[in-house]
Amino acid sequence: MRQQNKALRRLAEGGLIAAMYTALTLAVPAASFGLAQFRVSEILTILPVFTPAAIPGLAAGCAISNFIGLAMGANLAGGWDVLFGSLATLAAAWMTYSMRKLRVKGLPFFSTLPPVLVNALVIGIELALVLLGGLTWVNFVTAFLYVAAGQFAACTVCGLILYGALEKTGAARRMF
Repeated sequence: MRQQNKALRRLAEGGLIAAMYTALTLAVPAASFGLAQFRVSEILTILPVFTPAAIPGLAAGCAISNFIGLAMGANLAGGWDVLFGSLATLAAAWMTYSMRKLRVKGLPFFSTLPPVLVNALVIGIELALVLLGGLTWVNFVTAFLYVAAGQFAACTVCGLILYGALEKTGAARRMF
């Protein structure tokens, strides 16, 4: 019975993370899609450091957000982003979880890098193809740098602030 409760708890955690990710993405759609983007929801990519439930939660939230963004006309990368953007988030979340014990001065700095680099690569390719007219080296590097800058601000800077707040207040221990 205890294993069943643990599985149910993880499922609920993942669902809540997916819902938070979706709500934060769609709260500011103009900043969540496009070449220069700052997805507030990407701050949550630090959560796999606390719980493996965040891995499918972030991926599901990304898929739902990208699909709704497509339906709203905000997600210009379309179905490619629903598929590849969500897979990139899944891969980055798994890498974040895998690197959770690597610390710099007590902070999981390296855990913040997979969502920055994986999304800059995958979304950079998508945006070069869709928004910049084709996958040339210049278009890719331009899109990569734009995405990486927004991701670094959200995942690394703001993500580490969220990590610190959850640790300092004890909320991480109570929630996860």
